Amino acid sequence: MLKKITIATCTALSISAALTISASASAETITIATVNNGDMITMKELSSDFEAKHPDIDLKWVTLEENILRQRVTTDVATKGGQYDVMTIGTYEVPIWGKQGWLTELDGLGEDYDEEDLLPAIRSGLSINDKLYAAPFYGESSMVMYRTDLLEKAGLEMPTKPSWKFIRQAAKAMTDKEAGVYGICLRGKAGWGENTALITAMSNSFGARWYDENWKPQFNTQEWKDTLQYYVDVMDESGPPGASSNGFNENLALFQTGKCGMWIDATVAGAFVTNKKDSEVADKVGFAMAPDMGLGKRGNWLWAWTLAVPSSSQKSDAAQKFISWATSKEYSALVAKEKGWAAVPPGTRTSLYENPKYMEAAPFAEITLASIESVDPKNPTVKPVPYVGVQFVAIPEFQGIGTAVGQQFSAALAGKMTVEQALSNAQRLVDRAMRKARYPK
Repeated sequence: MLKKITIATCTALSISAALTISASASAETITIATVNNGDMITMKELSSDFEAKHPDIDLKWVTLEENILRQRVTTDVATKGGQYDVMTIGTYEVPIWGKQGWLTELDGLGEDYDEEDLLPAIRSGLSINDKLYAAPFYGESSMVMYRTDLLEKAGLEMPTKPSWKFIRQAAKAMTDKEAGVYGICLRGKAGWGENTALITAMSNSFGARWYDENWKPQFNTQEWKDTLQYYVDVMDESGPPGASSNGFNENLALFQTGKCGMWIDATVAGAFVTNKKDSEVADKVGFAMAPDMGLGKRGNWLWAWTLAVPSSSQKSDAAQKFISWATSKEYSALVAKEKGWAAVPPGTRTSLYENPKYMEAAPFAEITLASIESVDPKNPTVKPVPYVGVQFVAIPEFQGIGTAVGQQFSAALAGKMTVEQALSNAQRLVDRAMRKARYPK
């Protein structure tokens, strides 16, 4: 009798093991391309929750630096390469790629996804004819993050809505180069989503624009000279050495280690600079709206890092299940449980800003929402323009020309050319690109 029971038990175990192996062998693998930002790293860390709920889906991650990610996914989607099933792309790409048929409509997110809860300003930029082509993982504008202790020591008080004049004054006052403390950190790394994004948003508040109503480049104007001269001067006076190589992640590290008095950048950074685990100055950070010049436009942008399915993917159903999980209210609750409410990806859902636990835990939440809601992508500049977009121009050619212009700006910051030379080069290369693309169309 004992032998029979033992044999039966072993047989049952063998069958169970065989079924497990069979299920594993038949699991569908989806490849996710994403950026190496903190919130995406958290998404990867917590993805075991998704895999536990979907044992028939395996996840393969490709995590890249921002500029490299953009190059790879753009090449893949344009050539229909099919390397990725889920792509991390931004507000710039979604409407352009969606209209070109490169993205799959997200109609499989599930009945409980609550698409209506997405912030209107974010959702509208990801939709074509009211159909969603990407789901926002986090949304952002830009704001001033500053050291309250250093500003107090300098005898200054940050206004909720500061001017660029005050920013320069405060940056000088907080700079102590001998102690390795620099009054301001700004993006200098070349890239249409790096320094060009920051400086274009700045230029809007200075009264500049990329093109006039007839698509003629405007880099030979006084407004652009004022913008770029201010940027170079304030960084020369109060910025860290090697700033022309610094992007979002580099400046984040500088701020978290106490080397920056102010940092003007993405609102999503609020959670990182106030995280006591990672930031040495977590309890000494204040927030303010992006600066202005009194012309009616602030120097802030509008962006969302989103998850989308390329039309070349053969695994759309599985990909949409993952996207639904990663951008859901339930995911926010999971992050809150594991990391705290302040770490929840911001700027996507109305319900998050109606949650008192989040508002209490996130001192940057109010400024983030106000910054997002204050931006008008259809009217981004003081003067009229023929394009949509705040820190970018929503045309297919912008990736190339935006990065080329960013290289000129970075060279000016590094002292390799003058502001006048950088703007002259920008005017020439943009004019040539627009002629080649046959604008106006």
